[in-house]
Amino acid sequence: MTAPLFQLDDVHISTADGVEIVRGVDLTVAAGEVHALMGPNGCGKSTLASALAGSPDYEITSGNVRLHGDDIIDWDPDVRAKAGVFLAFQYPQAIPGVSVRNFLQQAVQARTGKDVSTIEIYMSLSEWMEKLGMDTAFMDRFLNEGFSGGEKKRNEILQLALLEPEIAILDETDSGLDIDALRIVAEGVQAVRESQTGMGVLAITHYQRLLDYLRPDHVHIMLDGRIVQSGGMELVEEIEARGFDSFGATT
Repeated sequence: MTAPLFQLDDVHISTADGVEIVRGVDLTVAAGEVHALMGPNGCGKSTLASALAGSPDYEITSGNVRLHGDDIIDWDPDVRAKAGVFLAFQYPQAIPGVSVRNFLQQAVQARTGKDVSTIEIYMSLSEWMEKLGMDTAFMDRFLNEGFSGGEKKRNEILQLALLEPEIAILDETDSGLDIDALRIVAEGVQAVRESQTGMGVLAITHYQRLLDYLRPDHVHIMLDGRIVQSGGMELVEEIEARGFDSFGATT
């Protein structure tokens, strides 16, 4: 029997000083599926995303996180990334002195274990920058330095496209985007999915607008560190109409 692409079993997560934030999450993402995780501020969504990517700020205290059946909890962040766990950050960091082109050439080589020529990277970057509405001059700018919020988010999707991960965790990628930038970013995610049909997506968001583009296969509502309900787009519509209070939110 083939193992699921990405599976969480009763995952508990605490901060470095022992405060439990995620209190038992079960979630299974099959190859090619899009899952949306929604919930109010402070419910544990971003903590879950960071911990899955291996952030040292959090500790998975119990449960299992499996990629293709292999438990990755004890893997370092770089090992997880090489294996295909990708996190698009809510607040991407700038790296002065490192160009987008050089960063991605090194990242692709680390991910694939193969040498990648400057020409190959240039051609891939040019193709995807056009799809994402980015000026190709950005490839020689320092990573995220001086980028607008929308440019940073497009750059995250650019990384997603070139790295071709197994599972893409999008942590509030829609945060701070205007309608046009949101559409371009969402269409970029969909274009990556079309080129890599087996990639799973876990999209973390507060709002319906990103999901109107992504059309998730499953929607999960998170409150107080737990997934309290799962379903389809009807849950998103209920949130838009009544807020998270309809699911028992206290804030």
